[in-house]
Amino acid sequence: MPDFANEFELLAEAYAASGGEVQDLKNSNYGLMLVSGHQLLGKNEIPGLIIEGEQIADGVKAKITVKKNHQLKHPVHLCFGVIPAEGVQRIVADFVIEENASAHFLAHCSFPNAVKVQHIMEGTVTVGKNATMEYSETHYHGTQGGVEVLPRMKIDVAPYGRYISTFKLIKGAAGKIVLDYDAYLQDRAVTEMYAKVYGKRTDDIRIKESIYLNGTESRGLAKSRIVLVDQASAEVLGEVIGKGPHSRGHIDCMEIVQGKQAVASAVPRLKVVDDTAKLTHEAAIGSVDKKQVETLMARGLTEQEAVDVIVKGLLM
Repeated sequence: MPDFANEFELLAEAYAASGGEVQDLKNSNYGLMLVSGHQLLGKNEIPGLIIEGEQIADGVKAKITVKKNHQLKHPVHLCFGVIPAEGVQRIVADFVIEENASAHFLAHCSFPNAVKVQHIMEGTVTVGKNATMEYSETHYHGTQGGVEVLPRMKIDVAPYGRYISTFKLIKGAAGKIVLDYDAYLQDRAVTEMYAKVYGKRTDDIRIKESIYLNGTESRGLAKSRIVLVDQASAEVLGEVIGKGPHSRGHIDCMEIVQGKQAVASAVPRLKVVDDTAKLTHEAAIGSVDKKQVETLMARGLTEQEAVDVIVKGLLM
């Protein structure tokens, strides 16, 4: 039988190392789902929040529902982790935010010892009418870079609904990331999707965020900030399709490359189907701004310290 207490302590330790507050995971006022490897270690439901989970062959399948008219006061913590050096973890998650409900999910993904670990997320999200879901996913990896992170999400947002997501991986080596999000928006729905990644060593980072503005006056933003050093590489595809009348979409991509061997690319793709839709994009790839570095050096920082401050500011 798994030692659940020990597994929890190991995950909590990794969470603390990533900058999290362990006490939040023990607070009964907060919703919680805790998954280590293939084990659903525990959950904490609060009024308005239902978590249904079961173990599958290589991970956990879960349905997480926020009931109609419930606005959850505190964030819901989702802890995923693989503590051993090797392993596969598949998370099949179905999020349902019912009409007029709102919730903020904090997903903590910890792989501190990974040498050969695969973390797969297969998610669907349904945001009901006038409902709001925020999903903030933060990764904590070790220095080996032996992780494959493969998240796929399909998001449907009903009229007047809002979906906001942030994917952040700035501590440890990223390994291989293949992020693939598709969001479908109905009338006056809104989505904002942010990605922040610090690639090092031989990290391979691929981000695809597609927003389908199907509804009248729907709004979408895909914003990415990537920093690459060593031999790391990244490819960012931001896609917006403006089908709904008077819909608005924007893609904002910035990639900073340090060194001669890091490689970055950005591909914005805009498609207007309705002539009243308006889509825009901006993309920048280059090194750290020299004027900013010189300004910080004039205040006493070394060149490397100045670069670190700029990079940190970009990714925070």
